Amino acid sequence: MSSKIAYTRREFLSTAVAGSTALLHTNGVSGQTSPAQTEVRVYVGTYTSNSKSEGIYVCNFQLETGKIVLLSVAKDIPDPSFLTVDRKGKYLFAVNELLEFEGKPSGSVSSFAIDPKTGGLKFVNKQPSMGGAPCHISITEDGKFILVANYVGGNVSVFPVTSDGRIGPLADLIQHSGSGPNKDRQLSAHAHSITLDNRGRFAVAADLGIDRLMIYKFDRGHGKLMPNSYQPFFQARPGAGPRHFEFHPSGKRAFVINELDSSVTSLSYNARAGAFKEVQTISTLSPGFTGPNTGADIHVSPDGKFLFASNRGGDSIAAFKIDEQSGKLTYIVNTPTGGKKPRNFVIDSTGNFLLAANQDSGNIVVFRIDKRSGRLQNTGQTIEIPGPVCLRFVKGAN
Repeated sequence: MSSKIAYTRREFLSTAVAGSTALLHTNGVSGQTSPAQTEVRVYVGTYTSNSKSEGIYVCNFQLETGKIVLLSVAKDIPDPSFLTVDRKGKYLFAVNELLEFEGKPSGSVSSFAIDPKTGGLKFVNKQPSMGGAPCHISITEDGKFILVANYVGGNVSVFPVTSDGRIGPLADLIQHSGSGPNKDRQLSAHAHSITLDNRGRFAVAADLGIDRLMIYKFDRGHGKLMPNSYQPFFQARPGAGPRHFEFHPSGKRAFVINELDSSVTSLSYNARAGAFKEVQTISTLSPGFTGPNTGADIHVSPDGKFLFASNRGGDSIAAFKIDEQSGKLTYIVNTPTGGKKPRNFVIDSTGNFLLAANQDSGNIVVFRIDKRSGRLQNTGQTIEIPGPVCLRFVKGAN
């Protein structure tokens, strides 16, 4: 256990120290490059406290071959576990998943300017996240606000972002309350993600501790979260543990992966009212699998035809076909991720490749997606990065 940083919300470590302002050093591994249109950058968030990671890793990804190469490392950033990038690709924002920051029970959120030529990161500023162990961050379409889910704090927070990428003081903070039947994991609220709908009018916070998707109207002018009077929350099954959430490209349905019971729930969505109705809940596990497992990440293919979900324990990506009319899911297959504990994965904008980040084995494995069947094929392309837990694509300079 590190004496420098308290990190894990999973084991609820009792020791933590204040996160200091990070000075970044870009370490050019493969030299400076100017990616062509067939290449994008991949930013990798990691845990620095319980792995050999040095911070946020910057990679180059070839959209034609699936080859991934390390470019640089932004060092001395404490536990940058989850990342988001503004639409223009100018600024990257990271949560620092700490239990204590500047002597208070809080993690922090950090901002970085992206070098348009090299992809390197330059520290801009940081703010306290206003809750322990921030584990998810998202950004508005116009880049003016970031929204943060604090796991141990059991709350969600909103911060303004200036035109030069600086994170401003807290705009809003909403505290969740309650508990669930799982006495090991649900004694209190644990906000695990916060996601804006396709129009940016409503924000949905998946709370693992209380088995609810909390639904908020979002004031895009002031960054305020207001309870949705039409439907304040969607109640998941007791003990399900909602974790990550994603809207379908159509905006008419959404999906949530439930960590504790390894399931996915398909939902219909009324975009005018910000309301959800359950369509189906289905297991993410292979038939006959009996070992321990927790669900982690979830994503829809860009064409809206397939849904993918990651299993930690089964160490696989589950693939489902989405029925265009009903939103029901049909299980296709589970594909091994080529590593241990696939916490996060990402699909490139062409829909050709899926990259799986295996946290415990310290590797990222590239899969090609069969757009007709939804099946994954291991390309043999892989890269070793310590403790990878979040992946973000950013278009590089032409």
